[in-house]
Amino acid sequence: MIKNIRAVGVLSLIIIVLSVAAAGFGLFSSGGTGEYSFTSIRGETVQIYGKGLYSHESVSMAAQARAQDGVTLFLGIPLLILSLIMTVKGLIKGRLMLTGTLGFFLYTYASYSFLAMYNSMFLVYVALFSTSLFAFILSITSFDKSTLHNYFNDKLPAKSIGAFLWFIGFVIAMMWLGKIVNPLIEGSTPDILQHYTTLTIQAMDLAIIVPLAVITGYMVIRRQAFGYLLASVVIIKGVSLLTSISAMLGAMIYAGVDVSPVEAIIFPVFNAGIIVCFIILLKNVRETGTTTI
Repeated sequence: MIKNIRAVGVLSLIIIVLSVAAAGFGLFSSGGTGEYSFTSIRGETVQIYGKGLYSHESVSMAAQARAQDGVTLFLGIPLLILSLIMTVKGLIKGRLMLTGTLGFFLYTYASYSFLAMYNSMFLVYVALFSTSLFAFILSITSFDKSTLHNYFNDKLPAKSIGAFLWFIGFVIAMMWLGKIVNPLIEGSTPDILQHYTTLTIQAMDLAIIVPLAVITGYMVIRRQAFGYLLASVVIIKGVSLLTSISAMLGAMIYAGVDVSPVEAIIFPVFNAGIIVCFIILLKNVRETGTTTI
């Protein structure tokens, strides 16, 4: 019997329903006056989207949010449903995919709860943040550390996967610090702040994602059992997250927002790399038998 599976299942179903509502409304809502200029509290002029659910977001942020909603609807939710079905069937691959996918929803709706300008979906965002947080905790703690090493083949290229996780962590850290450190030294405001109050995504990435990638990479290289579980979570979550970022960059370019050529190239490359890691990981998972609810 998979520990806490009923609770995780119920929470996952709630996440599916609420995220369909939140992402669907965010992606397809319309109406409003359209783009207009806004002077921020720092005296900077920002172009505001002015339409639909994201009418108070900047043009750049609205493009990113709508791209994120598209990925949530057409990748995140189907992946959550598939992994939940596989988990109910007792497949280890399903449990690993479920935990990683719940991590994606946790990161996504924590971001929406803290970063998005207040809108009619606020309480839905908070509910999704809460349900995905507790579902993720229940899912990741359902694994028995003493048997984790049995889930993976000895042929798993641990050093390559660990090194790739390190590389991702390093590049993300350098990318954000490059946008933040110079303005701090100069006493100016980072361009990426726009009319928002603080750098929420950058804070989450530097405080959680980068250290997690470094620690997980080290544990995988050392072939530590819990590192394999963390790697599964990071990689599966990374597939969804990097797909979202790639979609966001495409949406920003389409909306006429200036995008760094380096970012426009490196994130799709990372996306391809993490998908390769995902395939390699799943190929090296061995099912030790089926379990039932």
